[in-house]
Amino acid sequence: MSTEFAKSLSGHDKDHIYLVLRKDERFAYLVNGTTKPLDAPKKKSMKHIQSIKNLPGEVTGCLSEPLTDTAVKRAIKLYNA
Repeated sequence: MSTEFAKSLSGHDKDHIYLVLRKDERFAYLVNGTTKPLDAPKKKSMKHIQSIKNLPGEVTGCLSEPLTDTAVKRAIKLYNA
């Protein structure tokens, strides 16, 4: 699994950081472990997000399999620190 974060560029969640769970041609499905858990991802247009692909090692280390909401929350917190 390639680890990628995304920053919201528009909407009420502008400037929030999410983990990209999956993508299709038009949409990305985003999770943050709290308001958007793994079982209910946020569907957001690709033009309304900025991808963040180069993540520090300690952030990607948090996101080992199996992926949990707690691990996602911890990785986002480390990235924002």
